[in-house]
This record gives sequence, structure tokens and C-alpha cells, in this order.
Amino acid sequence: MRCDVLAVGTELLLGQIIDSNSAWIGGELAAHGIDSLVQVKVGDNVGRMTTQLQRLLTDADAVIVCGGLGPTHDDLTREAIATVMGVALVEDLALVDVISSMFAARGRTMAANNRRQALVPVGATVIPQTRGTAPGLICPVVVDGAAKVVYAVPGVPHEMKEMVERAILSDLRRRSGTDAVIASRVLRTWGASESGLNERLDGLIAELDEPGVPTLAFLASGWNGLKIRLTAKAATIDECRAQLDTWEARVRDEIDDIVFGTDDETMESVVLDLCRQAGLTLAVAESVTGGLVGARLTDIAGSSDVFRGAVVSYATDVKRELLGVVASQVVSEEAAREMARGVRDRLGADVGLALTGVAGPAGQDGQPAGTLFVGMVGPGFDDVRHVRLPGQREQMRQFSVITALDLLRRHLLAG
Repeated sequence: MRCDVLAVGTELLLGQIIDSNSAWIGGELAAHGIDSLVQVKVGDNVGRMTTQLQRLLTDADAVIVCGGLGPTHDDLTREAIATVMGVALVEDLALVDVISSMFAARGRTMAANNRRQALVPVGATVIPQTRGTAPGLICPVVVDGAAKVVYAVPGVPHEMKEMVERAILSDLRRRSGTDAVIASRVLRTWGASESGLNERLDGLIAELDEPGVPTLAFLASGWNGLKIRLTAKAATIDECRAQLDTWEARVRDEIDDIVFGTDDETMESVVLDLCRQAGLTLAVAESVTGGLVGARLTDIAGSSDVFRGAVVSYATDVKRELLGVVASQVVSEEAAREMARGVRDRLGADVGLALTGVAGPAGQDGQPAGTLFVGMVGPGFDDVRHVRLPGQREQMRQFSVITALDLLRRHLLAG
């Protein structure tokens, strides 16, 4: 089963909005064993939308059209699909009532142009809306004698995701005629490039074409690490899990030194869990990152039982007066160690983590942009690491966060 994606909106072409919807849809299709080979963006023009939809349907069994279901004059997805189907649009009075009721529930009167959202191509099935006013559509199409299908979903991400999960993935599975179960597992890594990771796993990747073996994909996630997704397909969920267990163990045999978590775990959630398991509290002193470490730690629900707080000691005098730094150069190994000790003592924590460095563009204290010193003190360790990171200012700062947390993670594991 192949399902391609057509993202609609002139704003996508102008770069005013990033097309994250297609990326999410592609990931969900892959996780459910459905091929998606082409993703296209097209502006709000019914002729061009029709042309692109016809081209996609030449090769694909299904197409998900994302966007263009709103109430305004430039929301033309319904018209384009009806043209491809060769049918008329008709007003669904029951949908008019549903949309009108949504407005009434909010104490508002429905505008006349919202009736456009109740137009349905003849022969299409409506996907009820649960979060907004734009219903989705399931539209059967015949191309050169072959039965195909077009799905239309809103462009608002949370509306689109709910509709895809609730109605479209199950329909695609039914149309594919397979009863197989598909399951995925994600290993999250930090410390290797995508090419370097690929090279380390070359031997295993060579085996992935064999029957009964999961597929493996690399998913670069910027400063959240590099993900390895294993996807298994089998008759039962237990068989899938058995495949995933076997191949996760084999992958870990090769790269376990850089695997920090699985599935929804993040570097910050893993560090908090390790502290929690050891009965340790954590305090952070930040200079170069300006509070980014503390923000990511407190994004994790329940972090307050571990995380004592952070001191954003950006100015030199704050480092000296608040954290007791006496090193002559504040971007140095000595300063990082003193910051870690100072924040641990100042906030009454068991573990102190400190980051000082140069984000750029200019250097400081004789250190070039991209320099990071990470100080770590805690039960059984008192260490500083010097790291050189790539990228412009924001990228370097974000890389500093995950790098520092990873270095602390390793000490906590060793302890």
C-alpha cells in the first residue's frame, strides 16, 4: 500500500509556515507499514492542486491532502478533489447543523462562509471533526480502472493529527488487506554523526533485507539527538516485540556507549530518573546557555523532587559574588569546577552541574566560539570536560545543553 502526501497552502511555498504536517504524516505512515514515496507542496490554486493530485494518483494507491478545508475563498481542496473525482459538490445539511452548533456552544453566530465547510463531493464520506469546524473527507477515486482513495484533512496540526490517528490509518490498513501488526521502537543516541552511526552499524544493516527482520531508519533530531527507529511487522504484537527485543540488543551491542534512552525518553528525563533512583538532588549553574538547561529539566513533569534550581550566572561578577568563582578566566576548566561546586553548595544539592563557554560569534578569554567547559561535582566525582561544538550561536547553545546532560548521565551511571 502506497500513500503519498499533498500539502496545500501558498504560505508553505513562501516559507511563512514550515510544513511539519507532511513530516509527521510520513512518520506515522512508515510506523504503520505504509509506503509514502512522494510529498508535494502546492499553492492555493485549484488548477495546480488538481494537476498535482492527479499526478500523485498515477502512482500512489492513496493520497492525503492536508490543508485547504477552511471557510475562506482560498480554501480550495474540496473543489480540487471533486474535479479529480469528476463529481459535483453538494451541501450536507447535517454538517451545516453540526458546524452551527459548534459556534453556538461558544456563544457565537456562524458566519455564512462557514457553510463552505459543509460542501462534500458526491460519493465522499465525511470524517467528523472533534476539535475544530472543518470536517475531513474520504473520497473514492478511479484512475485507469484502479480504485484509489483521497483523504482530506485540516491543516491545523492538532486537528490533522487527531483525524489521521482516529480515521485514516485504520482505513488505510483495511484497504491494504493486511492483518499484520506493526510496532516500532526508537533508540535515542548522542555523540555520533549520522554517517558515523551508519558506519558502526553497517554489519547489521546488511542483514535488514532478510524476511522476519525489522527495518531500521535514522532520524536526525538536532539537539535532541539522533534516533534509530526499528520497525517490526508480524502476525501478533508479541511477535513484533520479540523481534524488536532481539534487534535492540544487537544494536546496543554495537553502540550502547551512545544510547541514552528509548522511545519518548529525553536526555533530561533520563538524567532526572538517574538522580531519582540514586536519591540525589541536582542544581545547575549556567553561563553560556543562559537558562536553557533549567528550562529543559523543568519541562519534565515531576522534576521538582530532584531539581533544586538553577543560577544563570551570565555576568562575571555574578559568577564571583554568587558562586564564589575566583579563577582569573571565567571560560576555563577552573571556572567550570568552581561554578559546579558553588551552585551545589548555594542551593543545597547533592550534585552540581555547570556550563561556561563561548557561543560566539567572537571568542572570549582566549577561547574560540564553540568552546564549552562542563563542570560536574557529586558523590564520587569531581570532573570538568572541555568540548568543542559546531554551529552558529543558537545551535551551539542547544548542543551545549544535551552535551552537558549526557556527560552528567555518564557519571551518574558509573556511580
